Amino acid sequence: MLVDSHCHLDRLDLTPYGNEFSRCIHETLSSGIQHLLCVSISLEKYPAMRDLVDPFPEISVSVGVHPNEKAVMESSFDSLVALAQDPRVVAIGETGLDYFRTEGELRGQQDSFRTHIRAAIQTGKPLIIHTREARADTLKILKEEGADKVGGVFHCFTEDWDTAKQAMDLDFYVSFSGILTFKNAEQIQAVARKMPQERLLVETDSPYLAPVPKRGKPNYPEYVHHVARFLAELRGADLDEIAETTTRNFFKLFPVAHDQADSLKAP
Repeated sequence: MLVDSHCHLDRLDLTPYGNEFSRCIHETLSSGIQHLLCVSISLEKYPAMRDLVDPFPEISVSVGVHPNEKAVMESSFDSLVALAQDPRVVAIGETGLDYFRTEGELRGQQDSFRTHIRAAIQTGKPLIIHTREARADTLKILKEEGADKVGGVFHCFTEDWDTAKQAMDLDFYVSFSGILTFKNAEQIQAVARKMPQERLLVETDSPYLAPVPKRGKPNYPEYVHHVARFLAELRGADLDEIAETTTRNFFKLFPVAHDQADSLKAP
């Protein structure tokens, strides 16, 4: 059994499932996916996302605003803390810094990032970090704001080993997506080989970044099998070992997800 530690279920193309979200989830669970974390990137769209996943105890959610999101509703400290009181919310994010397509002043991203970290500390919930071409500032702000008090995960990891070490020093996990399977991902693959098993997670980031052999097509949570299998081959491990390790790590990082799933399934 596997966990997809990062996906955007409200953005999936449901055409292969007859445009039925429930069918998509049931088939995903039947494929051997035990749990999914549906990650917020917009507070404006959060209520609809939360309602969509509500019938499924196997799905947890986060609350946050992506650094590139042109949000109508600002990610204020009070709004994040209030929304995080929902027991289905297991994390704050995704948040962080993305300088890849950003032009001009970066203060807005940085201020939002700091707000998310402070909300995570206030609520005691881990952070989901997005960083792209902003490695130094991401680590700097995490350290300045004391993010090691709550830890979290660097999702869709695309950085080097030094960044991974600094992330782990701050009590963060490292999650690998379909990018790991790409031919030009030598640096990421090198990090994946060296990672201590107790800090590993896998994800799809679906509907984005489909892994080989599905690259270039819409991504779905069940494709986390391809990521896990590739990671196992890289590390000379069995797929079952990677599945067990990453699932255990997920529920250690997000214990609320395990407790909540059990309570919702109870008669």
